[in-house]
Amino acid sequence: MTEESKITQEETAATDQAEANAAESQETLQQKLAEAERKAEENWDKFLRTQAELENLRRRMERELQNAQKYAIEKFAKDLLSVADSLELGLKAAVETEDLDKIREGLELTLKQLLTVFDRFNVRPIDPLGEKFNPEFHQAMAVEEVKGAEPDRVIKVFQKGYVLNDRILRPALVVVARPSAESQPRIDEQA
Repeated sequence: MTEESKITQEETAATDQAEANAAESQETLQQKLAEAERKAEENWDKFLRTQAELENLRRRMERELQNAQKYAIEKFAKDLLSVADSLELGLKAAVETEDLDKIREGLELTLKQLLTVFDRFNVRPIDPLGEKFNPEFHQAMAVEEVKGAEPDRVIKVFQKGYVLNDRILRPALVVVARPSAESQPRIDEQA
């Protein structure tokens, strides 16, 4: 064999080897590409499922929030039904009888029942008679001059106020004392 034919055979072998390596490399690349496409498809499916789950969760939370808002006072309302029943019975009894003591007793029991329901739900009355005026819980309807009264004290309550836990539902409507002009020192006496 000649040197030329040896070189040609080596070149052919090298070319064949390069082609084999290229084919193997291409096969490997195609396998890797197929694997990457499979993983991408899996991840896309996971993404779509997760997105659907989040949308379902969002809808469920909206529905639960609407129900919570809609029916938040359900227990309170159910407890008030017994008070309404008592008032209806009291009105019926008032028509049938003229005994004011029985009517008053029925009203007192109904009020006690109502206050028990309020207490169960942390609704507390504000009855500030004699207390210092507090604008957070009291609304002054008038100011009266009262001899011997401490200034800024509640001397009359027109309407009780109510708080729910620590939040004001309605301020108490009150009359506040102001010292009489006689009890205040005059400006010329101070000088």
